[in-house]
Amino acid sequence: MSAYALLARAWGAEVRGWDRVRTPYLEQLEGIDVEISDEPSRPPEGWEAFVSTAFVGRVPGKTRAELLAELVSLRDSIVVAGAHGKTTTSSMIAFCLERLGRDPAWLIGADVPQLGGNAGTGEGWLVVEGDESDRTIAELRPRVAVVTNVDLDHHATFGSRAEVAELFDGWLANVPAVVRGEELAPYDGPLAIAGEHNRRNASSALAALELVGVSREEAAGVLAQFRGAARRLEHRGDAGSVAVYDDYAHHPAEIAATLDALRNGEGGRLLVLFQPHLYSRTRHLARELADSLAAADIVAVADVYPAREEPIEGVTGKLVVDALGGGRRALPRGSRPGRRPCRDSRGR
Repeated sequence: MSAYALLARAWGAEVRGWDRVRTPYLEQLEGIDVEISDEPSRPPEGWEAFVSTAFVGRVPGKTRAELLAELVSLRDSIVVAGAHGKTTTSSMIAFCLERLGRDPAWLIGADVPQLGGNAGTGEGWLVVEGDESDRTIAELRPRVAVVTNVDLDHHATFGSRAEVAELFDGWLANVPAVVRGEELAPYDGPLAIAGEHNRRNASSALAALELVGVSREEAAGVLAQFRGAARRLEHRGDAGSVAVYDDYAHHPAEIAATLDALRNGEGGRLLVLFQPHLYSRTRHLARELADSLAAADIVAVADVYPAREEPIEGVTGKLVVDALGGGRRALPRGSRPGRRPCRDSRGR
């Protein structure tokens, strides 16, 4: 919502906002009045209220998706969707357009350090990270649509992968130009970020850029300079001889891709602190999460981060720990190595 606020103001709207807590995203909203309180004040007469997904049903107003659909309708837009890789892919597209002097605007679900944040207000193409988690991607009408891949990630919304594919197919039928990442070969040129998954993201980004008039050769030279988005294999520093990375991976496929990139890039032992994201996902994918985490040498599991969901009885991080217990050293939150025994591959 902070990104939408920044762009709406740049395009001439009068903007104010509310949140329960102050977050780093508010720092970029200089000049916009943001109320911090337990409950929002009533909007002034004549103002439209838009509500983030986290507060739908609890705070009156139109949905986040309705605001995004309006913004997309006002500009030639590229919308990037898909189960995995949409943040990085949309960041790649915006980065190339910006570095090539095309003056893009962008709305991305993470900070992009080389672009100065998660939102940009240029006069060129609008690059948007779309979201299928609540089906609202179907309301967007860009000129170019990218679907990086199809997977079942949001179990509270979809009952099967087929339902996700059906949503994307219906959306793409209404878009003039389409990129399907799963139909592309991984990019084989130089990249500054690791991982086979990022080579697939790069292929989708380059294909989208070609559709808006940027040659592959021109874009590839700039793409080689892209260093990633926040919390996407982000190197946070070193502690002694330990390299510390932060990654938002929360689905088994994403965890596997991230750990594969780190294993192939850094060498040495791989120690993982993992926090499951959403109760619904943890309930349905605890074993698959454990299978992907088993690529690490030691795994510590925190309790579930609820985000927009209410707790589900019996669903905690321990589901993942229990699934891990058969073949990999796993440390539940609060355990202390050396004082509490952990089972290893020899059953000790």
